[in-house]
Amino acid sequence: MRCKIIHLMLGLILVLLLSVSVTIKASVTDDGYKQCEHTVKKWASSSADSEVKDDKHALRDLLFFLHVPRTGGRTYFHCFLKKLYSNSQECPRSYDKLRFNPRKPNCRLLSTHDDYSMMSKLPKEKTSVVTILRNPIDRVFSTYEFSVEVAARFLIHPNLTSVARMAKRTRRKTSGVSTLDIWPWKYLVPWMREDLFARRDSRRLRGQTHLVTNNSYDMEDILMPLHEYINDPIARDIIHNGATFQIAGLTNNSYFVEAHEVRHCVLKYHSLGEYVLEVAKKKLDDMLYVGLTENHKESATMFANIVGAQVISQHTISSSSADVAGNNDSEQLVSYFSELQGNNTNQSLKNVSSTDKDEIARGNLTVGKLTEAYESCISSLRNSQAERRVNSLKRIYPANFTKEARRQVSEVLIQEITSLNSLDVELYNYAQYIFTKQQAHMTQSMVYDERLASTLSTSTYPSFYNSPYSKFVLLSITGLLFLLFVFFFVNSRRRTSKVKL
Repeated sequence: MRCKIIHLMLGLILVLLLSVSVTIKASVTDDGYKQCEHTVKKWASSSADSEVKDDKHALRDLLFFLHVPRTGGRTYFHCFLKKLYSNSQECPRSYDKLRFNPRKPNCRLLSTHDDYSMMSKLPKEKTSVVTILRNPIDRVFSTYEFSVEVAARFLIHPNLTSVARMAKRTRRKTSGVSTLDIWPWKYLVPWMREDLFARRDSRRLRGQTHLVTNNSYDMEDILMPLHEYINDPIARDIIHNGATFQIAGLTNNSYFVEAHEVRHCVLKYHSLGEYVLEVAKKKLDDMLYVGLTENHKESATMFANIVGAQVISQHTISSSSADVAGNNDSEQLVSYFSELQGNNTNQSLKNVSSTDKDEIARGNLTVGKLTEAYESCISSLRNSQAERRVNSLKRIYPANFTKEARRQVSEVLIQEITSLNSLDVELYNYAQYIFTKQQAHMTQSMVYDERLASTLSTSTYPSFYNSPYSKFVLLSITGLLFLLFVFFFVNSRRRTSKVKL
């Protein structure tokens, strides 16, 4: 009987201890959530307060192309922006100018994978932002494929030690920018490279030459399977909901001091992601242009007419007159980038206007010519990219990333990717809404311009003012007004002299 009582008491004590433990844990969890909620709300509120209220449809002095990875942004950069801006106008933080001298008098274009926090280093009232978004599921696939593709290029080396030696030699010989210098690839490619080498070494130790599976996204003997990739902590931190975090300015590459804490809270308590999503939506609302990868043709047409037309207009104005105010704006922009690069040198900025051949060519550029140049450029660019991709994937044969191979991925895995990127899915849907509004606004503007041009061309005034007769009439009127002025002036002098007498 005593034993039963003792066992009963011990059981009660154990239950009490467990309940206290659960209560304490729940309390700690609750406190942790409240602290995170306060942190995220405070950040979201400050982000909303920092917006510039101005006409978002007008291109400002500096164009910031916020390039979300794997959205086709490199095509826009090479085939649009490179046609619109000269090398001298690219800012030092552009991803192909990371080591460029920041003391630049003519900084007009910043094209980078940096997130929206870069705006904290820029003059907001002088900066327009553009970006492109892509279906989140396709973007995850593309990120996985590109990570593997670039990492596979290093398999020409016998081991990682050889890779490191080669990298050192290359850096000594060239000042160029590598993919490994750019976010997020400076994290994703080394991760996949180490994995590819480890799996190759393992196959060699086993003497394995034959592979059972033909699913390129599930070849664990050759590369990390997609299901393993998407569940890795690195992927959760960098890839999933990457577009939302990048546009909100909260990547692990952010300039915001509180970015790490806010991102950590959102990853821990998913419901807090709604605050970040709302901030990202507001950023999209305030952008000059938002393109969609899936609507490639329409997006390109819109970019040429919204962004391209205004850049061309700026070139026309700057080439027809020396704009002193523009010089001052350039000086301010350079000072911002000098601070960003840790450069305290003050350079004289008198020679702002460029006289090189590129500037002369840009002076003759039209939206039509820009569109033609873009179509020609993307064709050759895609061919070179496809060739490089094929050569790279040969090193991990039989893995081959094609549309057909994607169809073999299970629906369960697709749903998991969708769930992991719920914020990006909502943001993409919102971007589609903005895209539709942009199209309507562009169409309205084009119709207005056509009507205005038509009115001017049919009007009698232009032909009158351009005729020789009009010049004679205008000169006669000017002469008559001058004589009347002299007449009244002389009369007034005579009256004044009489009064004095």
